[in-house]
Amino acid sequence: MLTDQSPYSAAPQGLGYIYQPRFALLKILDFSESTAVLIEKEDDLDFIEAGGKKSLASLKHKAMRDRLNDLSTDFWKSVRVWLTSYNRADRAASNLRFFLFTTAKVAETSFLSNFVDGAEPSEPLAPLVRDILAQSKSELVSQVREMFDELSDDEAEDFLARVMIIDESPRITELPKIIQERHLRTIRRESRPHVFERLEGWWNDLMVKMLTGDRTDPVFGYEVSDKLSAIAEEYRSDNLPITFRNAVPDGIDAENDPRLFVEQLRSIGISTSRIQSAIIDYYRAFEQRSAWARETLLVSGEIEEYEDRLADEWSRYKDIVFESLDEHSGEEALSTAGRNLYRWAEFETDRFRIRERVTEPYVVRGAFHILANIRPSPRIFWHPRFLDRLAAVLEVEA
Repeated sequence: MLTDQSPYSAAPQGLGYIYQPRFALLKILDFSESTAVLIEKEDDLDFIEAGGKKSLASLKHKAMRDRLNDLSTDFWKSVRVWLTSYNRADRAASNLRFFLFTTAKVAETSFLSNFVDGAEPSEPLAPLVRDILAQSKSELVSQVREMFDELSDDEAEDFLARVMIIDESPRITELPKIIQERHLRTIRRESRPHVFERLEGWWNDLMVKMLTGDRTDPVFGYEVSDKLSAIAEEYRSDNLPITFRNAVPDGIDAENDPRLFVEQLRSIGISTSRIQSAIIDYYRAFEQRSAWARETLLVSGEIEEYEDRLADEWSRYKDIVFESLDEHSGEEALSTAGRNLYRWAEFETDRFRIRERVTEPYVVRGAFHILANIRPSPRIFWHPRFLDRLAAVLEVEA
């Protein structure tokens, strides 16, 4: 059996892959809205500024207390990638910059300290790099040495001046907190984790589309800002997030579903297709309420007060629809009245918002079905005689 320390574990590589989109989200939020990002193009991440300047970023998520030394593979692999792009972009005439973001720390005795953010080398770096490259006969270093030797002295110094190492970069588990504290400060603290979760879900979907080629254009910072703003709007005091708009329950069986709200619809002759829609509305509303409760977005007693309001409005309209009925009314008249009442509940949803900015119809439609599903006695009903017939059935069963 493999243990947590198994040499065959792919956990480090897995973290590295997940690290890329999460780190990209942090940086695109940090940069100007006119900056765009591509993933896995020339490097792990390519950042493109409005003026066309491009930054290639290599990301390395390393083990705790890892160190970056003179011949560290992470650095020289990145240099090989950068030299390829540098040559392709006409070398010194290019507008490229190169960054290595690593969670490791550059060893103080390593010549790599010359590339750490804020360092100011006191002497030319090209001779030092050539000396370091000469110390190893590995295939990787040999490839880099050959590419580096093709540069003139001026080109070599120009290339190295474009390289920067940002060591001790935040680890993958630290990024959510950093993003929340740095970019979600205008959102209520208790809602920030949920806003981040939704933003990252949307962002990861974009990254998948880029990796699969479904999207070839880079993602601009303003797209992220717009999405974050839209999500944040749903967490205002007069709004609630809508996250089940496209959700559908498994195994819908409109003809045999035994729930009371479905039986109510059958009793007034609602079509199978409309009953299917009702089952979906019920599911979405129920799951949405559960999500709001988990995220503690509801005020104490808010759902109960909302249901009271719906029941009161239903009762008022019921009295109007049933006003012309009496004890001699036939089944057709009763069913027609019930269908008219149900049609009102289906299509007057805009009047019955739980909060002012919550306009999603399934919230209201599903709430009516939840009230119609209460056993042993539903709070609302559609067929004028439904409660009487239900009471008779319960009496027989008793």
